Amino acid sequence: MAAGEAKKVEVEAATKDIAEEKAIVPVADDSKAIVAVAKDAEGHKGSSERDAYLTKIMSEKRLTLIHAWEESEKARAENRAAKNLSFITSWEHAKEAELEAGLKKMEEQLEKKKASYKEKLKNKLAALHKSAEEKRAMAEAKRGEEIVFAEEMAAKYRAKGEGPTKLFGLLKA
Repeated sequence: MAAGEAKKVEVEAATKDIAEEKAIVPVADDSKAIVAVAKDAEGHKGSSERDAYLTKIMSEKRLTLIHAWEESEKARAENRAAKNLSFITSWEHAKEAELEAGLKKMEEQLEKKKASYKEKLKNKLAALHKSAEEKRAMAEAKRGEEIVFAEEMAAKYRAKGEGPTKLFGLLKA
């Protein structure tokens, strides 16, 4: 309803402006001034010129109103387009921020997973090192036991005065 009133006010203002413009425009040549023309025998000459002049004024008025309406509609279209473009830009920025926040969240999750995997890998490496140390200790203990066994056997052979039956894995002939 306010738009209809605004159009009505614009039309009235344009009509007043045109009327004022016509009143203010000075006539440079007296030959173009409205002059009462004496009627000829038929009595139509002065009236037809006046009607033609009024028709011309009404035509100019209509064209001026159309031009004013056109400019108003163009301005409204420009305003609507600017508002729409502003909305689209703000929507784009909001979506961009949302996506960047999602990306940052994913990166944080990946960093947490990476840290978790690193911790698991360190634990596995520690377990591997512990296992290797245990195996080394067992190998050293077995070597020590074998050395002690070899020394005991050598002492036993010396005590008996006989030699081993197997020498370096070969039978004694």
